[in-house]
Amino acid sequence: MHDIRAIRENPDAFDAALARRGDAPLSASLLEIDAARRAKIQAAEQAQAEQNKASKSVGAAKAAGDEAEFERLRALVAEKKAAVAQLNDEAKAEDAKLTDLLARIPNSPAPDVPDGADEDANIEVKKWGALPSFDFEAKEHFEIKSVAASMDFDTAAKISGARFVMLKGSVARIHRALAQFMLDTHVDQNALTEINTPIIVRDEAMYGTDKLPKFGDDSYQTTNGWWLVPTSEVPLTYSVAGDVLAQGDLPIRMTAHTLCFRSEAGSAGRDTSGMLRQHQFEKVEMVSITHPEESDAEQKRMLSCAEGLLEALGIPYRTVILCTGDMGFGARRTFDIEAWLPGQNAYREISSVSTTGDFQARRMNARFKPDDGGKPQFVHTLNGSGLAVGRCLIAVLENGQKSDGSISLPVVLAPYLGGRTTLNADGSLSKP
Repeated sequence: MHDIRAIRENPDAFDAALARRGDAPLSASLLEIDAARRAKIQAAEQAQAEQNKASKSVGAAKAAGDEAEFERLRALVAEKKAAVAQLNDEAKAEDAKLTDLLARIPNSPAPDVPDGADEDANIEVKKWGALPSFDFEAKEHFEIKSVAASMDFDTAAKISGARFVMLKGSVARIHRALAQFMLDTHVDQNALTEINTPIIVRDEAMYGTDKLPKFGDDSYQTTNGWWLVPTSEVPLTYSVAGDVLAQGDLPIRMTAHTLCFRSEAGSAGRDTSGMLRQHQFEKVEMVSITHPEESDAEQKRMLSCAEGLLEALGIPYRTVILCTGDMGFGARRTFDIEAWLPGQNAYREISSVSTTGDFQARRMNARFKPDDGGKPQFVHTLNGSGLAVGRCLIAVLENGQKSDGSISLPVVLAPYLGGRTTLNADGSLSKP
């Protein structure tokens, strides 16, 4: 949510930020509504003052026996009371209109975000790991012999439709091991607090984390109005909604492993093979609530946490900073981490780490009280995948594949797999 006062003070800067995202200028129309709202409020205050003044004189006119003046003043009080009510209603209508428009305007990009129209303008900032070399044609995850029988799309489609999968046996266990490895690493090494969150949330939580009103079609809503979370960013971030935190409580660093649900609106025909793009998936999320002066450093810390997981798993990756045209609605700056998938001969996104500045905090009124006793300020909120479990499974399977259809698994997963480090061609797990 944007601050209308900041738009009043510097409308050109606001429009310039919109232009960087490829959007038309909006300051003039916003300020027109704002001016109308403020005029209604001022007129209501003036009418209220006149009503109060007339009310005080009514009794004096009655006591003096001036019936004509008494009736005139009583009529004036009624007139001003009606005017105040009407003006307040009109002001509320203008305020609702302004709030709705502001809620649909994307966040302003940070100055260091590259300009560009789409992903082609993203800039690589890091590359890690040597790409695997195979003496055979690398297969996609669902084609590998040891995986194919345990990754059941047909049964899932019979139950739920397209873009669902049932994982079985060893592949299901590896998927579970990855999630456990991620959580343990975040808690034991990255000092994040594990949270077990609800995965059904109210409108207010979706709105406060900028998923509503603009992106309602991308999520699933229950018949009684609740929403299935598109990511645990929603409950984790909204957990501080309406709070005034002590500065000493910051930063708050959280992680959660949840099911996530997305309708994938607008993605028809994209990634229809395999389990890369699903309606239901699992993700380990990171969320930080920080002091504004620390949010840029916190984003780098979160990025390092996500990259460290891939390095521990031995998955080659590259990190890119997204350009203005590819960045998400609520983000001020986003880094994407893309894992190497040999079966596609391409890097594919496995994590996005974003700072929203105070964009979400304004929507949900999350603030902190400075140590110096000054006026409460809005916190900054950040979120990042650490990591998408299903996509990480894909990367592990494809990078570890062997010519006989077996898969060499990352050693760091051995404690979660009973010491086993190989997925055999027949789908069983074995120790070295």
